[in-house]
Amino acid sequence: MTEAWGPDDRRPSGPVRVRVPAKINLHLGVGALRPDGFHELTTVYHAISLFDELRASPGDTLTLTMEGEGAGELALDETNLVIRAARALAAHTRVPAYARLHLRKSIPLAGGLAGGSADAAAALLACDALWGTGVPRDELAELGGTLGSDVPFLLHGGTALGTGHGEAISPVLARPSTWHWVIAVAHDGLATPDVYRELDRLRGAGLAPTALDSPDDLMSALRQRNPEVLGDELGNDLQAAALSLRPELAEVLKAGQAAGAVTGIVSGSGPSCVFLATDAGHAERVAAGLTAAGVCREARTARGPMPGARIT
Repeated sequence: MTEAWGPDDRRPSGPVRVRVPAKINLHLGVGALRPDGFHELTTVYHAISLFDELRASPGDTLTLTMEGEGAGELALDETNLVIRAARALAAHTRVPAYARLHLRKSIPLAGGLAGGSADAAAALLACDALWGTGVPRDELAELGGTLGSDVPFLLHGGTALGTGHGEAISPVLARPSTWHWVIAVAHDGLATPDVYRELDRLRGAGLAPTALDSPDDLMSALRQRNPEVLGDELGNDLQAAALSLRPELAEVLKAGQAAGAVTGIVSGSGPSCVFLATDAGHAERVAAGLTAAGVCREARTARGPMPGARIT
């Protein structure tokens, strides 16, 4: 039986557009593998100014189309996080999952920047507005946590501490400051599960250290608003595994340092690398140096922190 909309529904007649940022991890401490298959994480998320955009329009079925990064590569079926998020919200709110969704993607696929989770966050927010379901953002974030560890953060944005498997979010309180970054985008992606498995293998062989210490020093560095101080505290437990799977990433990190970056690390599970700059002009120079070195597909500048998914 087809579900019907009631006379008092708040379903808008026009499209809803949502913009959502990418994320980087300023600190990513990976603990032991848990019985539920996740690793215990302590991470500091930071939303940056690389964005995907999702448009949701009324429809009589659920469909997804896309353009931009990954067009022709990314599956648009029930395995896609956008579709999964829309269906999860529909089931949660007991409304029909009817929408025409169109994704304009600029966050690289499988790049350690949480592009898939960003798109899931955008779908939750866009469909909630389209269907008039009025779910509070914290409740959307809880639902998002069942789809991906990074989804709750990308609904909130800013800079935040993530614990559990990354889904439990607490905002980082620091004086307002803008940080400037350069993202070295790799030619091909890395599957996050492969990187975690490689970290477990390396640790089992005694070739990678146990989890990073507490992010307290990084939190303090954020409050000092000094790029040199912050650069000393960036860290990522998954970097060793990403470098093991993609040894050429070491050349990317070296090229960023040679171009004058304050410091650089692998972003999340990689293979994108992120470099800290002192200001916007410095970021442009670092990006130019990486481009000239020919070690990555492209180098993009970004700033942060940015708000999470927002209706535009």
